[in-house]
Amino acid sequence: MHLDFAVVADYALVDQAGKVSVLGIFQHIWVQQFPAMHPRLHLVLRLKGKRTEIGEHGVNIRLVDDAQVEMLGGSGNVTFAEPPAGVTDIEAAAILVFDVPFPHAGGYRFEITIDGRLEAAVPISVSQLPKPAGGAPPPGQLLH
Repeated sequence: MHLDFAVVADYALVDQAGKVSVLGIFQHIWVQQFPAMHPRLHLVLRLKGKRTEIGEHGVNIRLVDDAQVEMLGGSGNVTFAEPPAGVTDIEAAAILVFDVPFPHAGGYRFEITIDGRLEAAVPISVSQLPKPAGGAPPPGQLLH
């Protein structure tokens, strides 16, 4: 079992046929001030494996800062059912939606562990918007 991909996005969904759609993939967030909260961040995962790996697999996700301080964490299981005859690869998508606290500027990462093995670390950096002279927002600066 392995992690095919993991991204952070504004929005994602899995349709009834299992197709994953992802909008607004990003790795940097601008905020007005700290501490900050980023609402409705979507962590999108796709797991792949072989037919021999059907059954239950443990997944652990942690959001940590550069000092290894955990902001969020959780674990669960994903179960792969028997695929149709002739199908040798299995896959599953997962979309986790978080309101993410960022207490300070700097680097963060989602660490994704599957069956006890660290499979990915998805980075996010967070910065405070510069304060413009005169109080107007900086041109072209969008809050994520």
